[in-house]
Amino acid sequence: MRLSSIGDVTHALPIVNTIRSHLPQVKITWIIGKAELELVRELPGIEFIAFDKRRGARAYLDLRRQLHGRRFDVLLLMQLSLRANLLAPLVKAHIKIGFDRHRSRDLHGLFVNRRIAKKTNQHVLDSFFGFTEALGIADKRLIWDRCFSDEELAFRERVLPDAPDRTRTLLISPCSSHPRRNWPPERYAQVAGYAAETHGMRIVLTGGDTPTEHDCARRIIAAMHVEALDLTGKTTLRQLAAVIARADIVISPDSGPAHIATCAGKPVIGLYAASNPDRTAPYLSRRWCVNRYPNAVRKYLGKDWRKIRWGTRVNRPGAMDLITVADVREKLDALAALPRSRE
Repeated sequence: MRLSSIGDVTHALPIVNTIRSHLPQVKITWIIGKAELELVRELPGIEFIAFDKRRGARAYLDLRRQLHGRRFDVLLLMQLSLRANLLAPLVKAHIKIGFDRHRSRDLHGLFVNRRIAKKTNQHVLDSFFGFTEALGIADKRLIWDRCFSDEELAFRERVLPDAPDRTRTLLISPCSSHPRRNWPPERYAQVAGYAAETHGMRIVLTGGDTPTEHDCARRIIAAMHVEALDLTGKTTLRQLAAVIARADIVISPDSGPAHIATCAGKPVIGLYAASNPDRTAPYLSRRWCVNRYPNAVRKYLGKDWRKIRWGTRVNRPGAMDLITVADVREKLDALAALPRSRE
């Protein structure tokens, strides 16, 4: 059971692949949020049961009806939330594995009968691998699946055809789920202009169909002096994933699209000040992230970042302003110096 979010669903994919590779005879059912299901629904050999939280109490009745009469060998309760904890009793399983006591919250321990080993200061993905270790699997398969339909690939070819050999695509996904984790639009515009003029890159903006994200895209475009393709609000989640797979470099704050880019094998310049990249950075791009989290903790919390609770966020106005345009340009220059890898 991993209901949300988009980023954490991508973190769960290597766990599924590790289990499948070591226990190919095992049947896997994934209880997942309805919105998040859109991203992974094409994965072969997995039964998905969608939980639609927008239905309120009726969603619990829906799940109980779908699970009626079924029994599983093991439940991996891979989410620390009250909602997931309250769903756990609906899953009849001999063994219910949850997080260790150190990380538990929202009465998590009442709904499991086994726990993963206690480890501290882990990346979210590494903490998820605690569940495969609890199953006796020591190996870790860092494999993310990409299964696009013909329609999704056709959409990508229509809106973002492959660029000439020496033209790279910089994709900017400027918004996260929390507005105080977002970088100022005018700074994105400066980086986009620099990428286009210095490195000859074409610029693509993406985002969801929300007023906040549309406003951010408008402000970026208004402050730019180069052309950009604005796909904000014009893609489904899977179409977005297909577009990201065509990019050469992605710039994003702590957000789902940053982790989708990891699934696609794309380097991500992650913008981190409000959250700790050691915990939530795009897993394969940690060296490309701009890390101003220690500065934010010192400025807004008055503490050393190594002495606060792991996972503490600094959702304060101005925290993301600690990331400078020069910081991002430096990472962009380093990536642009590498040979281009094609999708």
